[in-house]
Amino acid sequence: MPSWNSRGLRGSLLEQQINLTNEKYRTSHLALIQKIPTPITPITIDKEHRHITLAYFDQKSTVDYIGAVQGLPVCFDAKECAGDTFALANIHEHQIAFMKEFEEQGGVAFLLIYYTKRDRYYYLTLRRLLEFWTRAKEGGRKSFRFEELDERYFLSGHKGVYVPYLDLINRDLEERES
Repeated sequence: MPSWNSRGLRGSLLEQQINLTNEKYRTSHLALIQKIPTPITPITIDKEHRHITLAYFDQKSTVDYIGAVQGLPVCFDAKECAGDTFALANIHEHQIAFMKEFEEQGGVAFLLIYYTKRDRYYYLTLRRLLEFWTRAKEGGRKSFRFEELDERYFLSGHKGVYVPYLDLINRDLEERES
């Protein structure tokens, strides 16, 4: 069994908090967002403990979550960052392409990043992500620093909601219109 700080469990606390947030939004009739499982094919199964011990990914995954907020299509990926620099290698080209196409269809796509060292959550708009992505593709930094982030997109706590991203979807939409 992997230890608590192993690569295999990385992100599980963030995922758990997002899942609890999504459940709160669902029961409040604010949003219906679901975790998208990554399709795998098991190779070796420990039948005694009912665990998959070896598997491979069937296809490239797109994003971690997808659904609707008051009729608005929403998709996002959740990432953790242990330091102050987020490596763009954590995001794949096919994910960027999917999120771009999603927004072209009228949806909202973003990243939720949890800076573990600072215990801060950040809503990264697709617009800003594409700026960092383009900079890297043009030979610039292959990462972005915490200091480069817009302070207005840090999540602040709400009663009973672990990762309150709905307000920032509104901000994201307002800024698109201006």
